Amino acid sequence: MCNCTLCCIRSEDIWRIFTMNCLIKREGVEGYEWSTEDIPEPKEDEVLIKVSKVAICGSDISLYKWNETAKLIAALPFTPGHETAGVVAKLGVNVTRLKIGDRIAVENHFFCGKCLLCSKDRGDICQNMSQYGHGKGTVHGGCSQYSIVKEQYCFKVTRDITDNDAVLLEPMGVAHNGIERLDVAGEDVLVIGCGAVGLFAIACAKALGAGKVLAADVMNHRLSLAKKMGADITLNPKEVGDFKEKILELTNRNGIARICEASGNSVMLNGCFAYLQKGGKVVLIGLPKQPLHVDNVLPDIVFKSLTLNTVHGRRIFHTWEQCERLVAEKKVDPSVVISHDLPMSKYKDAFAALFSQDACKIVLDPQA
Repeated sequence: MCNCTLCCIRSEDIWRIFTMNCLIKREGVEGYEWSTEDIPEPKEDEVLIKVSKVAICGSDISLYKWNETAKLIAALPFTPGHETAGVVAKLGVNVTRLKIGDRIAVENHFFCGKCLLCSKDRGDICQNMSQYGHGKGTVHGGCSQYSIVKEQYCFKVTRDITDNDAVLLEPMGVAHNGIERLDVAGEDVLVIGCGAVGLFAIACAKALGAGKVLAADVMNHRLSLAKKMGADITLNPKEVGDFKEKILELTNRNGIARICEASGNSVMLNGCFAYLQKGGKVVLIGLPKQPLHVDNVLPDIVFKSLTLNTVHGRRIFHTWEQCERLVAEKKVDPSVVISHDLPMSKYKDAFAALFSQDACKIVLDPQA
């Protein structure tokens, strides 16, 4: 009795049994190499995944261009693609939880399970973290027809959601983690930055019982998507004049109770404390490249008795379970954020769209 799905294949596809198409970055230069490689064998506690969908993240810009940021967060060689969903095709000898045919999504923060923080069930901030799709601890990534992942990093998809839904549980999870930290139930929320994660933050805030949700971005087409994700009020800081005054005007001069900063824009981040309500909460999800600088520390920070949260990825696997539930119950619709759904063979078109800033979330099918 065969223990893998690779043998269940049509005779005309026999050439596919031992090879696969994938993207690889072998050298520190811009772009990726399209390559045909042997399908890897899962060892011990690993599973072989037939990748259904892989999504491109904004951080993939650095990896593609191989800039200074990439040199810090990645290691050569590697196959890119850290947002990945697929089907288990083969099992390592020590795999016990998963079986062939299970649908899974990949938790790309590879926690060690041994450090102090892992002992406190905080694998999301593991002290020895490796990362899938970055060459950190594994050469494998989702931009491949087949991929290898340890069983412990696989989230088993059990609800009736699409492959596109499943692959977007990872970025949605970042947003959900941040919004959950804010305790938004019954509170008005401002989401700054309406990229894919910011859009998910809007939807999660509504799903978790927020009052009014305000969304801010300098791109009006993103604000249109924010409306579709549930934003009650949209604001373009370039068009409203004094942004602080506008927020105070909309909140009866009390300030906004909850802020999710998802833009990474240093000006917006540094200024948001001025219109935060006393006793309010802020969560940082965006990735600012400039220092945090607050001019009026006493009135805007100390005297406000505020709470500042940060997140790094998802709470494992609590966040995954909650996001899968919200999607299955139709409380969040990930399809809204998808601007491009392409075969992986058109990866150059996908990255061109990403660089143009006209794209939102780009999903690739490695099997096409």
